[in-house]
Amino acid sequence: MDAPDPLILDLLASLKAGPKPYREVMDAWRTSCPRLPVWEDAVDLGLVRRDRDLVALTEAGAARLSAHAR
Repeated sequence: MDAPDPLILDLLASLKAGPKPYREVMDAWRTSCPRLPVWEDAVDLGLVRRDRDLVALTEAGAARLSAHAR
């Protein structure tokens, strides 16, 4: 990912305050549109992780968000 997708940064920002319930994240970010795979891309890139019923930023996700907040 050369230039971060603004939607992925929005997903990361939504998790900045702390983990959220998986169901809440899926309600907001899951899509059946193959052109908007925000959740899938964030997981594939290692930017978010699912721990049972919670979704949280990974260190890589926090770093990417911080790098683009400047």
